[in-house]
Amino acid sequence: MSDFAAERFAISGDLGSPVFVPWVERHARRLGLAASISERSPTRMQVRIEGPAELVDAMEVGCLLGPIEVWVDDIAREPLNDRAANRTADA
Repeated sequence: MSDFAAERFAISGDLGSPVFVPWVERHARRLGLAASISERSPTRMQVRIEGPAELVDAMEVGCLLGPIEVWVDDIAREPLNDRAANRTADA
């Protein structure tokens, strides 16, 4: 079984297109991840991502590559140990 990860993605770039938020939410669902967007501006977005660690990595790659209407310059990842620690203790 893969490790559980809970991370905050701070995404920066040209994110002004209205298609990006629904794209992020849909991509997370397709990967079986929980995603919640806490901040959004035309140049920055913060997203909490939870799920299997390998799929959280895949989510980062997906955000870097698409959709075509936005340009992602960087994704800073911050582990959120609160949820990951609780999930590990329950296993």
